[in-house]
Amino acid sequence: MKEPKPPSSKITPDNAAELLKKSDKKFIKLFEHGSLEVEYYKPEIVDEQQPHERDEVYVVISGTGFFVNGETRHPFKPGQVLFVPAGVIHRFEDFTEDFATWVFFYGPKGGER
Repeated sequence: MKEPKPPSSKITPDNAAELLKKSDKKFIKLFEHGSLEVEYYKPEIVDEQQPHERDEVYVVISGTGFFVNGETRHPFKPGQVLFVPAGVIHRFEDFTEDFATWVFFYGPKGGER
């Protein structure tokens, strides 16, 4: 199934959530430019993601819970920026039902030096 695209260049949490509802995934890619990819991610109950090949930044839109990043686990809340280097095990745990986050992938496979 081809992913729906956001209207023009305006990407908001509301229109991202609507596009995600039309897909069969827990995330949706909304924008690409060069090495940058912007996604909207809203897991349900359990975050099953695996380590990624590129560096990434999360910006929490809504919800609270705990974020595991390598060997650390700490609480998160809306507005927080979370960085994960390429290849590092990470996941969101014990998050509220309203949890959603922006995801920004960038740089080469293997991460930036």
